[in-house]
Amino acid sequence: MSNKFAGKFIVLDGPDGCGKTTQCGMLRDFLADKGAQVKSFRDPGTTVIGERIRDILLSNEHTAMTTPTEVLLYMAARVQLWHEKIAPALAAGKTVLLDRWLSSTCAYQGYAGGFGIEKVIEIAEDSLPRPWPDLTVILDVDTETAAGRMPGKLDRMEQKGRVYHNAVRQGYLELAKMRNLAVLDASADMAAVSQKIIEIVEEADF
Repeated sequence: MSNKFAGKFIVLDGPDGCGKTTQCGMLRDFLADKGAQVKSFRDPGTTVIGERIRDILLSNEHTAMTTPTEVLLYMAARVQLWHEKIAPALAAGKTVLLDRWLSSTCAYQGYAGGFGIEKVIEIAEDSLPRPWPDLTVILDVDTETAAGRMPGKLDRMEQKGRVYHNAVRQGYLELAKMRNLAVLDASADMAAVSQKIIEIVEEADF
């Protein structure tokens, strides 16, 4: 398995509350136990520049931020993460595991925000040497279930309301059709979802 996943780029994505951060940790541990050298990162964030951009994006002080501004800030953080962390890890034969990636901006800003999925992809293709990972797994969960999993204090994106987050979910499903991405029902218990993710990753035709 370590050979199969050497130099591979895997993303777990989905709406807020889908459990992707927890699942990234569980998948990382599984792959590491099987001998893969795993480097895991979060998007936006991980780099010094990326974490500062993340703070700006999620701060409740910035309610005036427009959707195009969000797109460009998310992409800027992503470009820095690619050049500083992801590309070197892949070049060294590591397995790279990401908590969110381009698919997130397509769903949130592209679809729910009305910017346009294709426009987001165009910016990514102009900005990133490699916009798409080897495998993206979308963790799908209904808005009510997701809301019940959210922390008490919500960030700026989490506070955008039920209508927006319903559209985010639909955006992920539309993108999955466009790009033939794996979609997994994430409403089950944590262990069951983890097992399904492992099955998808093990069966992936890299």
